[in-house]
Amino acid sequence: MTEKMLKFVHLEQKYPQKREAAERRTDFDEIYAGFEPDAAADQAARCSQCGVPFCQAHCPLYNNIPDWLRLTTEGRMEEAYAISSATNNLPEITGRICPQDRLCEGNCVIEQSTHGAVTIGSVEKYITDTAFENGWVKAPVPASENGMSVGIIGGGPAGMAAAEQLRLKGYEVHIYDRYDRMGGLLVYGIPGFKLEKHIVERRIKLLEEAGIVMHTNFEVGRDASLEDLRRKHDSVLIATGVYKARDLKVPGVGLKNIYPALEYLTTSNRQGLGDSVPAYEDGTLNAKDKHVVVIGGGDTAMDCVRTAIRQGAKSVKCLYRRDRANMPGSQREVANAEEEGVEFVWLTNPEAFVGDDTKITGVRAVKMRLGAPDAGGRQSPEVIEGSSYTMEADMAILALGFEPEDLPTLFEAPELGVSRWGTVKIDFRSMMTNLDGVFAAGDIARGASLVVWAIRDGRDAADRIDEYLLARKEAAA
Repeated sequence: MTEKMLKFVHLEQKYPQKREAAERRTDFDEIYAGFEPDAAADQAARCSQCGVPFCQAHCPLYNNIPDWLRLTTEGRMEEAYAISSATNNLPEITGRICPQDRLCEGNCVIEQSTHGAVTIGSVEKYITDTAFENGWVKAPVPASENGMSVGIIGGGPAGMAAAEQLRLKGYEVHIYDRYDRMGGLLVYGIPGFKLEKHIVERRIKLLEEAGIVMHTNFEVGRDASLEDLRRKHDSVLIATGVYKARDLKVPGVGLKNIYPALEYLTTSNRQGLGDSVPAYEDGTLNAKDKHVVVIGGGDTAMDCVRTAIRQGAKSVKCLYRRDRANMPGSQREVANAEEEGVEFVWLTNPEAFVGDDTKITGVRAVKMRLGAPDAGGRQSPEVIEGSSYTMEADMAILALGFEPEDLPTLFEAPELGVSRWGTVKIDFRSMMTNLDGVFAAGDIARGASLVVWAIRDGRDAADRIDEYLLARKEAAA
C-alpha cells in the first residue's frame, strides 16, 4: 500500500499549469488549470504518510489529508472524495482559495525538510472537480424528517456549511440573505480569477435540491426582526459575516475616488456576473486608464490590485507599512500580483490624500522602518522623519480589513450580546449567544478570518444546535 507513496525524494513538487501573466491579466478566469490524473497521482504520491500529520493538525477542519492523498495515488477517486467531503462541505472552494502556504502545505513535514510541500490544495481541487464530473456529489437529503426548523441569517460559507449539516440531520432549513444571490463573499468579495462563480452556484444548487429554502434580498430588521425569526423557527443561527470597512483617519480621506475594498470588488463581481452596474459602466468604480493605489497588505488587498490590473489600470501600486516578510496575505498571491504588473511599495504608510475640489490626485506617503517588537512579538513600524513624498493616484482603495456591523440595532434586538469589537458573543463550546436558542458562527462571532474557519464554525454550530434541540425535545416529552 505505502510503496506508492514517499516519492518526495524522486519527484519534484509541481503545481498545475499556471497561465502566463500576459494572458491572465486580460480576463477574470481562474489562473490555474486542473491537474491531469497522472500528475495528481504523482504529486499525491510525494506524501510521506508521516506518523504525526502536521498538515492535518494545522487544518481548521482537521481534514484527513494523508488518507485522501493515498487514495488519489491509488486511483480510488470516489473514496478520496468521500474522505475529503466527510469533514469539509466546500472542498472545491477551499482547494482554490485557502492559503495553503500558511496552513496545511506550510506545515507539511517534507516542506520542513526542504523537499517542497505536497501540493495539497491542488489535489483537493482535483478530487472534488473529478467527483462533480462523475456525478458523485449528491444533494444532502436526510434519511427522515424530524419536524423541527432552523433559520440561518447569512448565506456565506458558515451558513452554507451549517445548512447542509442540519439538513442531513432532518431539519427544515431556511437561509436568509440580504443579497440577491447566496454565497456571501464567495460570490461578491472574491474575484473570479481565484474562484469562478459557477463553482459556488453549483454548490448552492445542491442545497436547493436538498430542500433548503433560500430567502434572497431579505434583511433582518427590515423584512423581519430577529424576534420574528425566533418565533418562526425552533432555533436561529447568525452567520452574517463582517462587512463594515475599517476606516483610515488621515487628512483628505473624504475626497472623491476613495473607496472601500468591498464596494470596489462587489461592483467588479456584479459586472462579471452580467448585472447592470451603473457605477462600473460610468467609470466611477472602474480602474480603466487610472493610476490606482491600494492600501493594505492582506488577501483583500491582493484581490483589489489584481482586479485593477484586469480592468486596464495605467498603474497599480500596493502600499503596506511593513515589509514583505510581515505581510499577512498569502505570499503566493503577492507573487501572482507581481507577475501581473503590480508594484509593491513596502514600508510605506499613507499620510494624507491630496487633490482638488472634486477628486484625489495623489497619496502623500511616508517611509517606515521596523522597530521593536510589539506585545505579540511582531515588529512595530516607525515613521522615518522627513521621508514624505506624493505618488500619483486617480483612485485609492482602502483594504484595511472588516469589522462587524451593529447587529443589535440592525436586527432590532438590543438584548443581543456583543463584544467591545462588535462581534456576537458566544460560548465557543456551545456556540450559543446570550439569547436562548440563538447561535452564531463564522466571522460575526470570531472576527474577520478565513473561509475554512467559517466552514468549521458552521459545522460546529450545526452540531450544537442539534444537541440543544434534541435535549429540549426530550425534556418536553
